[in-house]
Amino acid sequence: MPIRVLIVDDSAVIRRQLSDVLAGDPDIAIAGAVGDGSLALEAIRRLKPDLITLDVEMPQMDGIQTLVEIRKVDSRLPVIMFSTLTGPGAEKTVEALARGASDYALKPTRAGSQDAARATVRDELIPKIKALCGARVRVAKAAAAPSAPVFTAPAYSPPKRIDLVAIASSTGGPNALGELIPYLAADFPVPIVIVQHMPASFTKLLAARLDGSSKLRVQEGEEGTVLEKGNVWIAPGNYHMTVQRQGTQLVLGLNQDAQENSCRPAADVLFRSVAKCVKENVLGVVLTGMGSDGTKGSAAIRQAGGAIVVQDEASSVVWGMPGSVVAARLADKVCALTEIVPEIHRRVAFRRQMASAFHV
Repeated sequence: MPIRVLIVDDSAVIRRQLSDVLAGDPDIAIAGAVGDGSLALEAIRRLKPDLITLDVEMPQMDGIQTLVEIRKVDSRLPVIMFSTLTGPGAEKTVEALARGASDYALKPTRAGSQDAARATVRDELIPKIKALCGARVRVAKAAAAPSAPVFTAPAYSPPKRIDLVAIASSTGGPNALGELIPYLAADFPVPIVIVQHMPASFTKLLAARLDGSSKLRVQEGEEGTVLEKGNVWIAPGNYHMTVQRQGTQLVLGLNQDAQENSCRPAADVLFRSVAKCVKENVLGVVLTGMGSDGTKGSAAIRQAGGAIVVQDEASSVVWGMPGSVVAARLADKVCALTEIVPEIHRRVAFRRQMASAFHV
């Protein structure tokens, strides 16, 4: 059975463009195309699509309002926001991701021709649709994919002091981070660094949104920033973020080296850097996301003696990144999203126990 997509956009031109591009893929069928949020809600009830592409900016009932109504009745229906990169479109997209949108795709506003615009939509949107609805992709393709690995707990090792928490996330990440960062304790005793796959204009908005809802200070990473406890830094879009040791201090670095895993920022870059300078005293956390970014970096952290916690499949929007870490047998623990904050607190608390014991 093909993936049935409902297109929601107030522009007839965009609806037609999306319909033509998506219908050209044999694994996708167009369930319907409507021009506003109220019609979308009725179409969802009537057509029961597998996935929705949802315009962010629409008159009367916009994308945010429509998403809120969708989530009242269906928390798992995949919704991809279709937005512009800058301005109100970016702000509303980040808000939508925080409110439970599954992912986003950017409208090709700068494409040089209709053919280029269609190619941009095809290359960005179709892989996300298939990742979010992977179970419905043709049997032949599903049969060729490796089966989901069974998690095997690693051999016991004594707990270590945690000096830094490094987090990786992608598809579904903004919502997952919104369920994680605001619930960390106000006196959290170590710094936190995050890679979330997003464009530059989005990461600053995400940091501001998390900062407004968290007890910790959340900000976009800047070159040369000294890492301090109780602070969270998110890698800026289009920049790899690293952590370096300068004397007794940990300092952020930014670069625009080549993409890794088709990403910049990439979790592997961050994780390798923290493994090198923090060694066994780092806790890596891999949240929901498409692809395998973070797996090689997790291997570096484990080789240095650090620990890795990953989000489980049931609570992930896409179990690509965490599933890849589990498949490589690099995870120390697999947790539901609601269990990750207690697990982080438990592991970081050992630092306080050691400090108290040695009066540090």
